[in-house]
Amino acid sequence: MTEPHDPGRFWRGRSVLVTGGTSFTAYWLLPELIRRDAQVIALVRRRPGRNDLLPHRLPPGTAVVEGAVTDCGLLRGIVDEREVETIIHLAAQSLESEASQEPAATLDVNVRGAWSVLEAARVSGQCQVLIASSGKIYGGGQPCPLDEDAPVSGNRPYEASKVCAELLGAMYAATYAVPTGILRCGNLFGGGDLNWSRSIPGLVQSALRGERFVIRGDGRTTRDYLYIEDAVDGYVRLAEKLAQDRSLHGQAFNIGLGRGTSVLELSAMVLHIAGRTGLDPVVLGAATGETPHQYLNSDKARRLLQWSPRHSIEEGLRKTVSWYRQHIQQLHGKEVSWSQTLDPIGA
Repeated sequence: MTEPHDPGRFWRGRSVLVTGGTSFTAYWLLPELIRRDAQVIALVRRRPGRNDLLPHRLPPGTAVVEGAVTDCGLLRGIVDEREVETIIHLAAQSLESEASQEPAATLDVNVRGAWSVLEAARVSGQCQVLIASSGKIYGGGQPCPLDEDAPVSGNRPYEASKVCAELLGAMYAATYAVPTGILRCGNLFGGGDLNWSRSIPGLVQSALRGERFVIRGDGRTTRDYLYIEDAVDGYVRLAEKLAQDRSLHGQAFNIGLGRGTSVLELSAMVLHIAGRTGLDPVVLGAATGETPHQYLNSDKARRLLQWSPRHSIEEGLRKTVSWYRQHIQQLHGKEVSWSQTLDPIGA
C-alpha cells in the first residue's frame, strides 16, 4: 500500500537540481518547489542579470549554478557537493524549427545532456531523475487519444532526441537501478512563454496588439494543450511517487487534457477573453505537412500518480492572457520589443 499524498513531508529540506533553470517550465516550477521548502539549485547556461527579461529572473531562495548540461563533471560535482536527491531535467533544445536547422547541436544538448544527468545520478547512488519529454514523439497517423504504449517516432531531430533521452532513462533504470521517470506533456502554454512562434503566445500577442493572427495552414489541426501549472503538478507528483514505488522506475507518463483543440478554436477563445472578437484570424490555408490530430490519454497518470488537470483550456487561457496583460509592459520596467524571446534551451 502506498503512503498518503503528503507534499510537505516529501519536499521539506529535499535538495533538488533543476536543469534548464531559465526555461518556461522552470519559471513556474522553481517557485512551487521553493514554496514546498525544497532546497533548489538551478543549472543555467548563463546567470541571469538585473536587466534580463522577467521570465529569466529566478525566484529568491534559488541557488544558481552556471554551466552546460553536457558537462558531466560539473553535474557530478553539483550532485555530490549539494547532496542532490532529485534532478528534474528540463534543459533541452525545445524549439523544433531550430532543432531541425541545427541537428548536431540539438542531439548534443538533448541526448548527451540526458546521459550526463543520468550518469551523475548513477554515480551518486542517491538521486532520482525526472526527464521532460513530449507527446510529439508519437508522430502522426495513429488513433487518438494516444496512450503510452503507442509507437513513437523519430523522423525529425527534436523527436529523435527526445526518444533517445527516454531510452537512456529506461536503460539507467533497468541496468543501474537509477529511479527514473519520464513525463510526456501535451503542448504546454501559460504566462512567461515569450516564444511568439508558438500558437498561443502568438495569438495573445496579436490580440493585445489589435492585429489579426496569421494561420499558415487551415487552422483545423488539433493538439492537446495543457496549462503550465498542471504540468508543474505532474512533475511534483511524479517525483513523490517515484520515491514511494519502485515499480514506476523507468516508466513514461502522458499528461494532457485528453482532447484536441484546433488553432481556430484557440483563436476564438483568446479573442473573446481579450475582448477583441472583431479580429478574425487570417487563414492562409497553405499545406504544412503537420499531423492532423494528436491528443493524449492520461489515464495512467491519473491512476498511478493521482494526477489530473485542474484547469480547462478556457481557464488556462484566461490566466495566460491575464499574465501577459500584467507583465509584458513590466519587462525591463518599460515597453519591450515583442520579438524578444525566452531562453530556447529548456522545456
